[in-house]
Amino acid sequence: MRLRCVLLSGAILLAESSGPKALLPPPGQVLILHLNGKGKQIYSCQGAGGVYAWKLKAPDAKLFSEGGELAGRHFAGPAWEANDGSRVTGKLVASVPSSDSNSIPSLLLTVTSRAGTGIMSKARSIQRLETKGGVAPATGCSASNENDETSVPYEAGYYFYGMPEPKP
Repeated sequence: MRLRCVLLSGAILLAESSGPKALLPPPGQVLILHLNGKGKQIYSCQGAGGVYAWKLKAPDAKLFSEGGELAGRHFAGPAWEANDGSRVTGKLVASVPSSDSNSIPSLLLTVTSRAGTGIMSKARSIQRLETKGGVAPATGCSASNENDETSVPYEAGYYFYGMPEPKP
């Protein structure tokens, strides 16, 4: 378990992380922020070769601090934006199935772009852990409702890693 205190919007957050070995951030990166996401996974009914299935379109979630205060949002990209205006997008590096078949997998992502100068601008890697829900429906997608959308509630812990602050 790694611990680190983080200042976000004037509140000190205590962040901790764990997770499968395949989802560990690169060596040298340290935990800079932990936020809890709560929202929905949006799926679109798509067909290919006569086979229809729900495909992920985008997440739509609010991000909360350990104290329960709204701290940002998570949306298509995949992207994460803090209330201070800083934003990152990520690219999938590794995925580990959840032990709960009704929960989306845990992920490791690498940050591919940054905007702003706030807390998110320091992130280099992101873990999605402790997932609850969010799995696409197994049925209900057919030629008669191609391109229809549905949303499934989910929750997850998001752990943001960056390089350690230089020592004075």
